[in-house]
Amino acid sequence: MNGALPRYLQAALTAVPAAPLLVAFSGGPDSTALLHALAREPLARARGLRAAHVDHGLHPDSARWAAHCVRFCRDLGVPCALVRVDVPRDDGKGLEAAARQARHAALADLLHDGEWLLFGHHRDDQVETVLLKLLRGAGPEGLGGMRGRRPFGTGQLWRPLLELPRATLLDYVAAHQLDCIDDPSNADTHLARNRLRHEVLPGLLRYWPQACDSILHSAALSRDAADALRSQWLPAFDALHDRASGSLDLPGWRALLPALREPLLDHWLHARGLAAPGAAQRRQIERQCDARAGQLPCVRWAGTELHIWKQRLWALPTQAPVDPDWQQHWSGEPLALPDGGELALTAPAARLAQPLQVRMRRGGERIRPAGDPHTRELRSLFQQAQMPPWRRNACPLLYADGELIAVADRWINARGSELFGRVGAQPRWRPGR
Repeated sequence: MNGALPRYLQAALTAVPAAPLLVAFSGGPDSTALLHALAREPLARARGLRAAHVDHGLHPDSARWAAHCVRFCRDLGVPCALVRVDVPRDDGKGLEAAARQARHAALADLLHDGEWLLFGHHRDDQVETVLLKLLRGAGPEGLGGMRGRRPFGTGQLWRPLLELPRATLLDYVAAHQLDCIDDPSNADTHLARNRLRHEVLPGLLRYWPQACDSILHSAALSRDAADALRSQWLPAFDALHDRASGSLDLPGWRALLPALREPLLDHWLHARGLAAPGAAQRRQIERQCDARAGQLPCVRWAGTELHIWKQRLWALPTQAPVDPDWQQHWSGEPLALPDGGELALTAPAARLAQPLQVRMRRGGERIRPAGDPHTRELRSLFQQAQMPPWRRNACPLLYADGELIAVADRWINARGSELFGRVGAQPRWRPGR
C-alpha cells in the first residue's frame, strides 16, 4: 500500500504536459504526502518542483506552522514561498470562504506563466464537496464536484489525487513517519464540512456502504451534463454581457431555459470575484425581475449584492452604507473615499491654493454647471446621466466656502472651473464600486 501513491503520481505525471509544478502546501497530511512523494519523483524534480505556504494568521500557532512548512521543504531540497495574508472577517462571506479566497488570490499571484498549481484534494474530499453542493441546492456544475484540472491565474490548477482515498495518503505519511501539522479546526463540527465528515458520512455509510461510489458516479454524470450545457450558455453569455459596464442583459437572460440561466449567472459572478447565490436567493432574483418601473431591487448574499436597474443585472461586493456626515478637507492630493474609491487631480503634482471641503450627498443639493443657464438638482443630473443609484450617495461633492462648486468630475460650476483652471488640473473620481 505504501507504494500506491508514488506509482499513481508517476503515472499521472507521465500523462500530462511537462509543465512546472507548484504545490499548495498547508503542512497537513494530504499536502505533506503529495509534496514528499513528488520530491522523490525525478519527473517532478525535472519540472522545477516548488512549494508555497499561505499563512492566514487565523490561529495562534500559524507562525509556527509556517516555520514548520519552510523547514520541511528545506529538508526535502524544495524551494518554498511563504506568503502571509490578511483575511477579512466582516465582508459577509464567512470566515472559511474569505480565507479560501485570500489563499487562492495569494497563490495566483505566486504562479509563474504556464505553471501548474497542485492541491492535495482526494477522493474523500470530492465526496464531501458533492454532498455539500447538494445540500446547498447546486445544479450540474456544482454537483459535478471539483474539477481535476482547470485554468488558474496564469497557469493551471491540478488535483492529481482525486481518485485516491484519504487512507492511501495517511498510509504513506505513516510509512515515512512524516511530521504533519494538526490543525484543531479540522475537528470543529461547527464547520459544515467537518460536521459532514465526522457525523453525517459515517452514519450514511453504515446503511449504504456503496454510498461514496454512487455519489462519485452521479458526480461524473453531472460533470458531463454541465459540460454539455456550457456549450450552450457560454455563447449566450458573450451576447448578453456588456464588457464596459460588466452588466448582463436582463430580458435576454430571462429568456434562457433555467438550466442555462443558473450556470451563466454563476459564471458571471465568479468572473467578478463574487459568490454564487443559494436556492433562496435565486428565487428572490427571479421574483425581483418583475419589479415595477421606478423600483430599484437589490438581492444580497455572502459578500455580494445584485441590483436590477435599466433592464440589466449589476453585481457588486457588499459595501457598508456611506456615512452622509463624512467630510474631509482636500487640496488635490489623492483622497480615499468612504466606499473605497478615490478623488484626485488629473495633474498629480498640482495643489489647490484654497482647500476644498469634500462631502457626501445629503439630499436637496443643487448646482449650476458652467455654461448651463439653469441651476439643476443633483437628483435630476444623476438621472439624466444614468449614474447607477448605488453610486450616487458615494459621489464626492466639492465645496468652497459652503458653495457646491463640483460634483466629482461630472459637473463643475463657473467658480469651480476658475479654481481648477488656475492649477491646470481637473478633479478625477474613481468610484469604489
